[in-house]
Amino acid sequence: MDTRDAIQEARRRGLDLVEISPNGHPPVCKIIDYGKFLYEQKKKAHEAKKKQVTVQVKEIKFRPGTDDHDYQYRMEHARQWLGEGDKVRAAIAFRGREMSHRELGAKILKRLTQDLLDLADIEVAPKMEGYQMFTILSPKKAKIPTVTKHTSVAPNREDEPEKPKKAAVKKLIEKAKEEPKDDDEIF
Repeated sequence: MDTRDAIQEARRRGLDLVEISPNGHPPVCKIIDYGKFLYEQKKKAHEAKKKQVTVQVKEIKFRPGTDDHDYQYRMEHARQWLGEGDKVRAAIAFRGREMSHRELGAKILKRLTQDLLDLADIEVAPKMEGYQMFTILSPKKAKIPTVTKHTSVAPNREDEPEKPKKAAVKKLIEKAKEEPKDDDEIF
């Protein structure tokens, strides 16, 4: 259709002549309501943005002398973040003479990667950068159950042997349940 005829037809219908593909031979145009077209485009972009997932990189810091409790605390945070779909950057900061004992830092990072192997893949292998050794862990591609802030993520303790105190206390409780109770007897 001739351009002038298309413009006349658009005016007659009370719509707009919109160029859809300007680089085509011949250029492609449509007779549509341009305001409605823009509104729909904006709505589609908004829906696409809603479905978009942004991945953050969260960092946990260690020192070569980090103790077990601090390590466990930070490891649980990393586990939670990986469960939520974020990446984790684990860094070990060295100061002064600690630089001569880099194997301590490598040992901590190796332990961390072993503990998080069920949830994470190693994106960047442990390496030194200045006075820091770091590694980046990313969540595994498989479907991971999401962890909310209200649930506790504790390691499975069924496989661990019971501590002697707890076992002795449990035996005493079971024994007390089995024995018949006398009203006169005092424990």
